Order: sequence, then C-alpha cells, then structure tokens
Amino acid sequence: MTASALALIGIATGTLAPAQSAFAGDQLTITSWGGAVQAGLRKAAFEPFTRATGIKVTEAEYSGDIAKVRTMVETKTVSWDVLDASGTTAVVICNQGLVETIDWKKLGLDRTKFGDAANYDCGVPSYGSATVVAYDKDKLPNGPKTIADLFDTKKIPGKRGLWKSPYPNLEWALIADGVETKDVYKILATREGVERAFKRLDTIKNDVIWWTAGAQAPQLLADGQVVMTAAFNGRIVDAAKESGRRFEIMWDAANAGMSYWTIPTGSPHRDEAYKFLAFAGSPQPQADLTHYIPYAPANKDAMTLVDPAVLPYLSTTPEHDAIALHGSPPFWIEYGDELRQRFTAWLAK
Repeated sequence: MTASALALIGIATGTLAPAQSAFAGDQLTITSWGGAVQAGLRKAAFEPFTRATGIKVTEAEYSGDIAKVRTMVETKTVSWDVLDASGTTAVVICNQGLVETIDWKKLGLDRTKFGDAANYDCGVPSYGSATVVAYDKDKLPNGPKTIADLFDTKKIPGKRGLWKSPYPNLEWALIADGVETKDVYKILATREGVERAFKRLDTIKNDVIWWTAGAQAPQLLADGQVVMTAAFNGRIVDAAKESGRRFEIMWDAANAGMSYWTIPTGSPHRDEAYKFLAFAGSPQPQADLTHYIPYAPANKDAMTLVDPAVLPYLSTTPEHDAIALHGSPPFWIEYGDELRQRFTAWLAK
C-alpha cells in the first residue's frame, strides 16, 4: 500500500489511523458488475482497502438495474454503500436523487486529475472501458478494419454478435452509413436519422446473434457461432488470456465510456463509503486494476504507473481516443425510452 493512498484515507476521515484501530464492526457493501471486472476490482481495490483500513468489504452484483436502486432508496431499505455505475446510468441516478452529491473536499482528492470525467457531481471516476468489435485473428487474419465492416456481409460473410440494446448499435449503424462520429448524436436526434439507422441495421438483422450479458460475447466468438462480435474490451482481453485464443480488438468507433463510484442515498455506512471513494480514486489502485483487466485509470496520475505492455488494450490511449465514439448520456436520457421502445418493436418484426 502506498503512502499516498493511505494519506488520502486519512484526509477523508480527518486522521491517519492504522488499520488495526478500525472497529471490528466497520463494514461496507460494494456493488459492481460481477465477472472479470469485479474480480479485478477485488484484487486492486477491495482487498487492499480492507488491509489499509480494517473495514470489511462485502460484495454484491447487479446488471445496471436502476429500479432496484430506486426501490431501496424510496423504501429506506438501502443495503448498498457504494455502487459502480457507468455512463448514462450514473447520470440518471444522480438526476433522480438516488445517489449522493459528492463532497470533494471531504474526499481529499484533486478533482482536476480526472479531467472532464470529474464534471459529474455524484461520483468519483473509476475506470474507462469501451464496447468494441472483436474477432478471432486465426479465422479473420485481415480484419475487420472499420465499423462499416461489421455491416458488410458480402466482404466478410458470417454471423455477427451484437449487444441486445439500441446503444451503441444505432450509433454504429449511422457511422457505417457515412455519418461522421462527431455528428452522430445530432443526426440521431432527428426522425430521419433514426430511420436511417434502423434501415442500416435491417441489412444485417438476419445475420445477428444477440447477447445480453458481457460473458456471452467472447463465448460466441470462441464457439465459432459468430465471425465478429460487439464486446466489452476487458472481457475480450481476459478471454484471450484465459483461453490462449488470438482474439483481437478493432478499435474504430469503439464506444468509450467512464464508470463512477457512487454512494446510494441513505447508505448505512456513509463515512466508510467516503473512505473507500478516496482510496479507490487514488492513482495506485486505479493503475493496479490494469494488472487484472485492461480498464483505463480515470486518475491521470495513475497512467504513469501502468505497465507499458497494457497500454495497447486501454480505451483511453491517444490513438484509440482519436477514433472513438464517445457516448452521450444526456442524449440517452432525453431519447432513450423512445429509442428502446422502437428497438424492441424492431426486434419483434
């Protein structure tokens, strides 16, 4: 444990108490996404935090279900102290008052170290990830090269795996149809843009196998059910490492997003939650996460601690960032319900 990480915990609590002074009853329930990312967070953040503070971490898992958070808050039965929330989910639960506004002075973290990601008021930026297109290099030695290849079954025949969600499929459809990445949300906000996106999706609808959980995407690839698939970048790298398969990532139009550590309103262990956010936002734990899964640190000071061999797999490198699709939570808050209904109806046709 680094001195800086310990100091941050001390700043957040007013004292730099050794781990053994923590009360035996101190505990914290942290909820994340399960799978490879939670396993990585356990090694990089949860276990080191307990060693540093004596505060026991109990883990829970969820799939981004806002309704469960809302029910706990409204019925005053909150059992989660810290929640790993990503992208649009983070903004929605903040706007609805389901998570606390963060007091950065109490945290003792330098907010400027997180760049634009720190503009969000209800959480501490934790890690950057991306939804990418992945393939098996042994079966497709030359590509795909661009997001348009995902939609070109003549150039690359075979089934595609896609996340069963309008996001980021509608954005990708427009980019494949010639819309510049920077203009995607302006076009998708129009009726004509929506029609254009669905028309492009129509061209591959019969060649798609839909998945709903992150672990399914690399499995579809490993089983040979698809020639390429949308996938979470960390899942693909983890699957390749575990299986020895030559799974590769195509970074064009990778849908990049940020996750946040948030505190549900009514957390029964609020002070301990602040200690964890201070710890988890510090450079060393964020850099350590990349040892286990290639999700990029949000704290800019952590990047100097990352093994250079890991950099090609991170979504935030300058090369990847330059060609990424940066998701727009405000767009999906405004248009999400309508587009999800349209997407569900389209799938049923």
